[in-house]
Amino acid sequence: MPMRVTVLCAGDRPPGLDALGHRADLRYVDAAGLAAALPDADVLFVWDFLSDAVPAAWPATGGPGWVHIASAGVDRLLFPALADRAVVTNSRGVFDGPIAEYVLGLVLAFAKDLPGTLRHQDARVWRHRETERIAGRSALVVGTGPIGRAVARLLRAAGLDVTGAGRAARTGDPDFGTVLAPAALHDGLAAADYLVLAAPLTPATRGMIDAAALARMRPSARLVNVGRGALVVEDALVAALRAGTIAGAALDVFAAEPLAPDSPLWTLPNVIVSPHMSGDAAGWRDELVALFADNLDRRLTGRPLRNVVDQRLGYVREHVREGAP
Repeated sequence: MPMRVTVLCAGDRPPGLDALGHRADLRYVDAAGLAAALPDADVLFVWDFLSDAVPAAWPATGGPGWVHIASAGVDRLLFPALADRAVVTNSRGVFDGPIAEYVLGLVLAFAKDLPGTLRHQDARVWRHRETERIAGRSALVVGTGPIGRAVARLLRAAGLDVTGAGRAARTGDPDFGTVLAPAALHDGLAAADYLVLAAPLTPATRGMIDAAALARMRPSARLVNVGRGALVVEDALVAALRAGTIAGAALDVFAAEPLAPDSPLWTLPNVIVSPHMSGDAAGWRDELVALFADNLDRRLTGRPLRNVVDQRLGYVREHVREGAP
């Protein structure tokens, strides 16, 4: 029998997925239909990666033995009932380059005051200013996975001095040079001109950038968050931005999405808000489907899956080597 694949969607369907119909019995459902579709499914493909429907819909017995999500983050899938019975894979590798380019663009936008230029243009105001260089500035990248590494390589190429922050301290890292342990994070914050958050959301990282962390940053520093919104305590960030504790923030992710219309983050002049789009370069949906299709072929032929998540840690520890049996 074909493998039974339940696909969780919210309107749009994965492009080209129907081409797998000769190898899989595809069933498309929304959040309301998920619970009924899970008990006899072999695979759950979480195409709607922003959905919180999976924990409540997960069956008491049976259900898929493999769950794949169309994102790098898997925090919405880290609940005990799933961990006991299913392998989880993510879409690590699809977003690395686009997010790194987005981060570099935000760093340049701050240094060259591009938001200010656009505001003056809208108001037809001719206001000459000096701008900043990014060469020689320091960046602390929190999260040393593939996205953080891609960010580090691009910022280094642009002339910034880059340090990483991860689970364990080390030196001689090929992308970061020095990686700080969690206990040294606040020391790293005090030395950084740019703080880039690219970490997964886990119990250890939730709320890591709180009032105390923000107070350690330079008044001239900027925060860029392309990881998860809940890495930052948003009320503390708003207070720090208003007080001038830090100079600015560029936020692509938020604790609740979409960002509420009455959030002060929309109107603060030193904030750039974008709607969770930093990794979504043209063709990204096709790449997500291609990754799932490759993993489905691996599942059908008994080969190791790519991007298996360590559910205790909340992220992928290492790649499956291509060509491995």
